[in-house]
Amino acid sequence: MADQELTLPGVLARWDRGLFDAVARRHWPGADRVLPRLGRAANHGVLWGGAAAAITVFGSARARKAAVRAVASLALASATINTVGKWSVRRPRPLLDGVPAVRQLATQPQTTSFPSGHSASAFAFAAGLALESPALGAALVPVAASVAFSRVYTGVHYPSDVLTGAAMGVAAALVVRRLARDVQEARVVPGDERAARGAPALPDGAGLTIVVNTGSGSAAAAGLDALRTRLPKAEVIECEPAEVAPALAEAASRATVLGVCGGDGTINAAATAALRAGVPLAVFPGGTLNHFAMDLGLLGPEDTCRAVADGHAVRVGVGRFSPGPGGEPGYFVNNFSIGAYPELLGHRLRWGPRIGGGPAALLAAWRVLRAERPVKLRLAGRPRSVWLLFAGNGTYHGTGPTPRRRDSLGEGLLDLRLVYGGGRPGPRLLAAALAGPLSRSPVHTATRLRSLRLADIPPGTPLAYDGEYAEAPPSLVLDQLPDALTVYRPR
Repeated sequence: MADQELTLPGVLARWDRGLFDAVARRHWPGADRVLPRLGRAANHGVLWGGAAAAITVFGSARARKAAVRAVASLALASATINTVGKWSVRRPRPLLDGVPAVRQLATQPQTTSFPSGHSASAFAFAAGLALESPALGAALVPVAASVAFSRVYTGVHYPSDVLTGAAMGVAAALVVRRLARDVQEARVVPGDERAARGAPALPDGAGLTIVVNTGSGSAAAAGLDALRTRLPKAEVIECEPAEVAPALAEAASRATVLGVCGGDGTINAAATAALRAGVPLAVFPGGTLNHFAMDLGLLGPEDTCRAVADGHAVRVGVGRFSPGPGGEPGYFVNNFSIGAYPELLGHRLRWGPRIGGGPAALLAAWRVLRAERPVKLRLAGRPRSVWLLFAGNGTYHGTGPTPRRRDSLGEGLLDLRLVYGGGRPGPRLLAAALAGPLSRSPVHTATRLRSLRLADIPPGTPLAYDGEYAEAPPSLVLDQLPDALTVYRPR
């Protein structure tokens, strides 16, 4: 006890042991079967790696971003615990006197007790997820708490080990969020899109009509005050999500320049309205997802204000999906997909209002992995069975079937990724996620092309474009319209 007094205050040591003994004496029905197994599942981060893989394959763009940050937080927490934490306080593991044998682990840990690595990893992952996607984080926090508690329940950690580990995990997540913000700002760099000639300069905003989606993730904090200051004569129309599309069509019919403030789905509607009306587009990033704006090189509304005032714009390509004769074509500025992702998106949109976004995403992923079947159709005249067809507007960088970032929006090519059918969707999609950005294998194909014809699409097959959800027609043509849209961007 004297050695312990030198490293921990006596009152803390007594509290720690007292609480440890109280947990050992307490019996929770079912916990003897569940908690030890849950703790073993978290060994070496396997539980969290599996969760990250499921979110990456089946989640939305924001969910995938959250999963990456969660894994980075876990890695930082684990490295800190194993290099500094474990050896700064060489605390022995608790004595197992009083811990029922049924709870004890078959193989006892050999490292020091303080702090708990399992707790640090669990809370680093959950906090990293929650800081980017609160709904997903809320769904996994109870799992993280259960893993942490299992370390006391099975007798391998004192309560203070667990609490300190959890705090270090949350701290790691906060550090990763700060670093990610710095990297995100650094990577918003304009590409090599061709300059647009004749884009009107509107120094005070006269002739600019901006439609704001008030339901977008961060529209309220999107810098509209700065916009009104820099472009005081611009007309600003604030709309609920259901009113955005008609407001954009009406504004495009009379404005010199159409402006939009919202996320990628709202920007898709604005790009469609601008294309049909033949007017330039001014994008003011203000949504939950701003991939188009970031790939264009726009960090915030100030950049767009400066470009509109100076009359500097570029020409960008737009993806198009055209149904058979008489059908109205649709457009995408980011990507288009058929298969597992649209199925998951449909489930998530249906269940989200009832159970929340995070639980809905996890439930949708489970449903797709268990119940969905590959889509059988004809690609370029050949019969194919696919789990996922992804077409990007321009070449994306990064591995896997749904990559992340583009260097240029003026390339004039579609980035096509296919995950072939056969077997179960989980192994196929995970194998594709490990494939290179341009590869051919029995599982995954990636290539670049200008157009692709899809036919014999089964009735009721869903499609997704820029995060929107719709039912696919029996046949359609995917193509890329080079330099189709004029978009403002500063020099």
